[in-house]
Amino acid sequence: MQKITFRKLIGENYIYPELQGHFIEFLGSCIYDGIWVGEDSEIPNYHGIRKDLVDAFQKLHPPVIRWPGGCYADVYHWRNGIGPRENRPVTYNENFGTFETDPNQFGTHEMMEFCEMIGAKPWFNINMMTGSPAEMREWMEYCNRRESTTLTRERKVNGHEAPFQVEYWGIGNEVWDGGGKMTPQMYADEYRKFTSSCPSFGPGDQAFPPKCIASGPDGNKPKERVVWTKDFFKEMGKYRMPSLYGYDLHFYNWNLKQLQTEKKFDEKQWYDVINGCKELENVIHEQRRLIDTGLEALPKPEGPFQAAPRKCELIVGEWGNWHSSAFNERPALYQQCTMRDAVTTALTLDIFHRNTGDVRMACVAQSVNVLNSLFLTDGEHCILTPNYDVFDMYQVHQGAYTLGFEEKNKDPEVCIFASIKNDDIYINLVNTSYSESKKIELKFKQCPEFVEAKTLYSKDPQNYNDAKHPNRVRCKEGKAPAREKDSFQIALPAASVSVYHFRKTETEK
Repeated sequence: MQKITFRKLIGENYIYPELQGHFIEFLGSCIYDGIWVGEDSEIPNYHGIRKDLVDAFQKLHPPVIRWPGGCYADVYHWRNGIGPRENRPVTYNENFGTFETDPNQFGTHEMMEFCEMIGAKPWFNINMMTGSPAEMREWMEYCNRRESTTLTRERKVNGHEAPFQVEYWGIGNEVWDGGGKMTPQMYADEYRKFTSSCPSFGPGDQAFPPKCIASGPDGNKPKERVVWTKDFFKEMGKYRMPSLYGYDLHFYNWNLKQLQTEKKFDEKQWYDVINGCKELENVIHEQRRLIDTGLEALPKPEGPFQAAPRKCELIVGEWGNWHSSAFNERPALYQQCTMRDAVTTALTLDIFHRNTGDVRMACVAQSVNVLNSLFLTDGEHCILTPNYDVFDMYQVHQGAYTLGFEEKNKDPEVCIFASIKNDDIYINLVNTSYSESKKIELKFKQCPEFVEAKTLYSKDPQNYNDAKHPNRVRCKEGKAPAREKDSFQIALPAASVSVYHFRKTETEK
């Protein structure tokens, strides 16, 4: 039996809520039919945005949501998505096999209303490839300028007098491939030009300068990602350093061997995908070291003026399972989510939580109807996938602190993470075994009281939710653990995700 010992119930590293971020894009049916149904739709909606999706999203307290791409960002012109919707141009979306017209009904104002309703900060990705620094600057002015200008008056006419205060701005997307097939040197030159064009928005409490996020490497290419990051920061170190808040790494857990369907798999295929997601932890450590080494090598600026701090946050702007069968789906990249996806989602979030000192923000790809989604829509139905339950269970870690522990008789198939927030202790227990239940012991120096347990599992790991069976796989109340003096005995079902909640007693405070 694996034994986990908590000797001190004292928090260590702060867990940034932004590690549980989201990503939506004009891809397949993510936006249209997924989020946007239109004000005239028979599907209940808030000003055109699906009501059931908004209501369910709110419960997750999503910290940040990235938009409009992804690849689509580099062909998206923001002016197409403002003003009266009946006057907006119709464009064509070739993004990742979407091959459909885009009526531009969901634009800047609709996105901001969506963010306001679900309580998320927006992350806007600008068009670097087919756009210009001037277009980016005008979008920033339109969104964030407080003073009365032609652009801010236009924003007011379009329905929003106050600034949107968009904080995060991605400068290009996957520039190593669809975003321009650039070299790090080429991209560094473009990045300098675009970030130097950003407005500063004035002095004092009116200032809302953009946090510029650079396009990082392809996390799935071990050799290229190392050289890319080294070369990019080498270029950043030449002469004067531009504004650089974050560095956006993308990593997908590719499942390219299973060609037919993501819904049926054997035990080997289960473990191929489960073990594949674990690589991301090493990638994060590697990239964090490379970024820090690059920052340390920056030359000290001359003169009396204070230089910008040598700091750059690592961000994972896209992550999740990508099954090869999604390439053949219509709408594009539509993908069902089984317990296999739920377990890898839990493991990936635990990687972020565990390494909160190395990674600052992360966005699951994507939230609705695409790849590792939390929501699948089918006409009037909005289905919550098992991934939704994982995010729901794990939101307790937002704003908490990591909690250290010791392990004895470690079982490689049981993955553990713990956090503490005030007097509340939350312990994640993920049993990655395809068919075997596991027993573990939680031991405390001073035993807290058990509050509740939540467990997500299914008798068949291949199970998923659909319109006919929307609650086939749902989080349920777990059994109270057996207590023996200063320890708790817990049984974990096979292929399951559990969160156990304890609370400090008065003697521990």
